[in-house]
Amino acid sequence: MTALSKYERLEATGLWRSAPDGQRREVFVSIGDATLVISDINNRAVTHWSLAAIERAADVDGRIVFHPDGDPGETLEFAASETEMIEAIDTLRQAVARARPHPGRLRWMGAAVSALAVGALAVLWLPGALVDHAMRVVPPVKEAEIGAALLVRIERVSGARCRSVQARDALTALARRTGAARIVIVPGGVREALALPGGTILLNRALVEDYEEPDVAAGYALVEQARSVAVPPLRTLLEHAGVRASVTLLTTGAVPPKALDDFTTAQLSRFAPTLPAEEVLPAFADAALRSTPYARARDISGEQTLELIEADPMAGQVSDPVMPDRDWLQLQSICES
Repeated sequence: MTALSKYERLEATGLWRSAPDGQRREVFVSIGDATLVISDINNRAVTHWSLAAIERAADVDGRIVFHPDGDPGETLEFAASETEMIEAIDTLRQAVARARPHPGRLRWMGAAVSALAVGALAVLWLPGALVDHAMRVVPPVKEAEIGAALLVRIERVSGARCRSVQARDALTALARRTGAARIVIVPGGVREALALPGGTILLNRALVEDYEEPDVAAGYALVEQARSVAVPPLRTLLEHAGVRASVTLLTTGAVPPKALDDFTTAQLSRFAPTLPAEEVLPAFADAALRSTPYARARDISGEQTLELIEADPMAGQVSDPVMPDRDWLQLQSICES
């Protein structure tokens, strides 16, 4: 941490190439939290290299060349004049090398203590730090791509999403009222509602087919949106997938397919945890949406959802309808197309 702090404001320019046959691009290089951050001329991060996995290649025509451990095809070149950055990278590489175990140099007790310390760091600090870093640097467009990849996998289980040209206005109204980026109706798989990275919320067809008013579907979407604001779906995915998925996302911009498959299976088999009434009622108030229909859908007797009924923010008031009746009728038949 001391070495990182020393170089945290250091920046330099270099030439980056993603593959042996790729074109070299001028980039800005800075040192971040356990990574080397490589950004384009618009200061947008294009990739991150783990400081613990950087190798120095043979110098080429007076230029200093680095590459990720195990991937010599991706390179980062510096002019010899960028001495501060070159020395910083070499220093951090040496610091990492010194931190690695050296059999025979220490007594067994010292080795055991070091191993425990490294193990504790890896188990307790590194996973959370990588997820936190990913949440800061992954752009919205990449998050939406991950959500789309998950939706493809969900459709293998649920069946293809329900589509209807006539129901587009209803889906748009439902998303606008609940703050979702997009609402998708699926014929099965999802138990009730599920938020995906990128802002898409999936609703089971039963939520539009089994009720007489759109307030129930809107309520489920609104609660799922509140849940995703509190704990973003991308964070849930990365925490479920483990350290390797976070590292892969930071270095390649993609989540391993197996991690997406495993997460899909876990999400489709779960019941979403119930949020306390004090957390969801403000969302209903902000959306000017009645909470009673949602509460009755969860428990028709109202015993388990009494707070949502008694503290309905729209009780005794006339709220704007979620959508016109004609749009609601179209939405109810969306899966029959």
